Amino acid sequence: MGYDEVIEYLYARLPMFTRDGASAFKKDLTNTLRLCEALDNPHLKFKSVHIAGTNGKGSTSHMLAAILQQAGYKTGLYTSPHLLDFRERIRVNGAMIPKQAVVDFVNNHMALIAAVGPSFFEVTVAMAFDHFAREQVDIVIVETGLGGRLDSTNVITPLVSVITNIGYDHTFMLGNTLAEIAHEKAGIIKPHVPIVIGEWQREVAGVFERVAMEKSSRLVYAPQLWHVRVTGRDTDYLYLNAVHQQIAQETTYILDLKGIYQANNVPGVLCTIDELRRLGFSIEDTHIQRALKQVQQLTGLMGRWQTLSTHPLVICDTGHNVDGWREVLANIKATPHHSLQVVIGVMRDKDLDKMLPLLPQDAGYYFCQVAMPRALPSVELRDEARRYGLHGEAFSSVATAMEAAKQKAGAEDLVFIGGSTFVVADALAATGFTAEGELPL
Repeated sequence: MGYDEVIEYLYARLPMFTRDGASAFKKDLTNTLRLCEALDNPHLKFKSVHIAGTNGKGSTSHMLAAILQQAGYKTGLYTSPHLLDFRERIRVNGAMIPKQAVVDFVNNHMALIAAVGPSFFEVTVAMAFDHFAREQVDIVIVETGLGGRLDSTNVITPLVSVITNIGYDHTFMLGNTLAEIAHEKAGIIKPHVPIVIGEWQREVAGVFERVAMEKSSRLVYAPQLWHVRVTGRDTDYLYLNAVHQQIAQETTYILDLKGIYQANNVPGVLCTIDELRRLGFSIEDTHIQRALKQVQQLTGLMGRWQTLSTHPLVICDTGHNVDGWREVLANIKATPHHSLQVVIGVMRDKDLDKMLPLLPQDAGYYFCQVAMPRALPSVELRDEARRYGLHGEAFSSVATAMEAAKQKAGAEDLVFIGGSTFVVADALAATGFTAEGELPL
């Protein structure tokens, strides 16, 4: 099979969470371990940092990868889901896995895939780990897909584990309380491996502390070591002041990820770098400063408070749960604009009764859906939103909703696009962005 056929095979033949929902989630690590064993255990051949959490784990992963790249380490990065190109999930020093490597992996292991019967995500994890081992990377930043304890990535034993925060998302699979969700995320804590917690939350602190004690793992709360605040923002950068609480070290960082919520992620990033330095990694402050100023260029990250066009200002963000929306709305409030137009689509498994009451009633709404079974039909979303005083029209696609919102908006208005990672993906594609994060000439 050629590349397009291989991708179609991966999408069509294997259970896929983004398409099929909970039925595609395998609740143990057996398949991943079988695949890795057949591949000569590539997950044992590289050093890693493992990242879980409800929100912020993608941004955290990309910031860490950028810093390690800038420090001169050959750095692998595994994230999910992708936005425009399957190969975004697997990168080395920012470069996506070559198409030929994807083709060779699938063609060479068809019999193995048929024998194991894995999910799409399990095959992708095995492919990534095999690629990183072949590339002989110095270190890999590994983002969990869903949860932690039973996530396919949890076959690794990292140098450092990171949990960004805990919020309500995928509750039908991870639990209905924050403590239950924290227990699943805490599954990435390994014996004698330091664990960095990005945010201190009273409801879940005891869960992390208990598991860390059971595993004899040193636990660090990032906000207790680093205090980070936003000092400014312009069209290109977010400006941050970071103070180390113990040594009174103060540093200014310029970040090309402009969402003000990144101030919540940076303490965890800085704490993780401190832990890697303890382990012998040579990372200078200048490496951190240079890397944070060009995370998107170094790693290809897209969809985090990203400007798609101006006049009117069109911005997209992948925040898709209650906590994510709170951060999005804080950014909207901090962004000068006359009126607000919101292009929104969601998946069927989202808790609309918690999310919709957060949204402003004085905005215009353009309800849309992506072409996948998990997507909530735009007409159903529109009708549900009316119960909360949110009014607008339903559209059959993201592109048509975007166009209607832009036509309605004045030059000083803000058009926000979000509600789902897949809505953002369609918005990027409709705008003409490539997987490299660039607009075509």
